[in-house]
Amino acid sequence: MPRIPVLPTLLVLAAAGVMVWLGFWQLRRLDEKEALLARYASAQTTSEEVLWPRDKAAQEQLLYRRARIDCAGAANRSSMAGHNAAGESGMAQTAECVLADGSRALVVLGWSRMPMAGGDWNGGTLHGVIAPGPRLVAEPSVAGLEANAIPDPSEIPNNHLAYAVQWFAFAVTALVIYALALVKRGRK
Repeated sequence: MPRIPVLPTLLVLAAAGVMVWLGFWQLRRLDEKEALLARYASAQTTSEEVLWPRDKAAQEQLLYRRARIDCAGAANRSSMAGHNAAGESGMAQTAECVLADGSRALVVLGWSRMPMAGGDWNGGTLHGVIAPGPRLVAEPSVAGLEANAIPDPSEIPNNHLAYAVQWFAFAVTALVIYALALVKRGRK
């Protein structure tokens, strides 16, 4: 009976063990992501409007909630790729909302096919939805722009089960390949 090499065997077993651990880690992440998505879906159905939260942690806790922000002014107009309410691709028109205390918040004013459209907005009260970033997506849109697509948490991928299956499959594949290599080595 041929001798099994110790170091390569230990390395393959350690690698397979890490892959199995990563698979279970992804399963734990699956539960966390499902809870997060459920919280977002619940926030989306809450009709009560909140004031724009000042700190980042509160903004993250209120993602997908309806909110209001009072902008004393506007700065740093820009545009980014986005979709309108009908799902057409174009440019989401953004600005930094200057708050009364001088702090700033990113707001999406509306949508246009053209970059840098709707440049006449200089501030005011905006109503909308807190989106990842975080940013407030105005609803209704302002400055003569078309309506943006409202952020939808159902568009956030939850691939953790697929990742877990991949890690388990990698572990099994590594063990099978190593076993075949040992069999082939034993025949020599």
